[in-house]
Amino acid sequence: MSKITTRELRERRHRRVRGKVRGTAERPRLAVFRSNRGIFAQLVDDDAGKTLAASSWVGLPKSFSGDKTEQAAEVGKRLAEAAKKAGAESVVFDRGGYLYHGRVKALAEGAREGGLNF
Repeated sequence: MSKITTRELRERRHRRVRGKVRGTAERPRLAVFRSNRGIFAQLVDDDAGKTLAASSWVGLPKSFSGDKTEQAAEVGKRLAEAAKKAGAESVVFDRGGYLYHGRVKALAEGAREGGLNF
């Protein structure tokens, strides 16, 4: 009998949520990926299959200092700026199967502070 890994459980949750959440050009999907080192977020138009805007911890300046939660909040703010340039004001949040707390929550709150509505 094989055990189900944590990653497999997350992927199951993600597939279940993706069956219900869909992004459009007017209201794109804010997709989140969290790794052990950092966090990534992008706005996706699922109808056209295009990424409208993206932001990640890799794009933060080297002078940025803070823990991973503060890093996620900054990524959310930068994504909101990129979204405004792309013409998106409101989004659908896709937490990617992760629990809504910690870094995922910080990214969402940072994006709201930046002006995104969801």
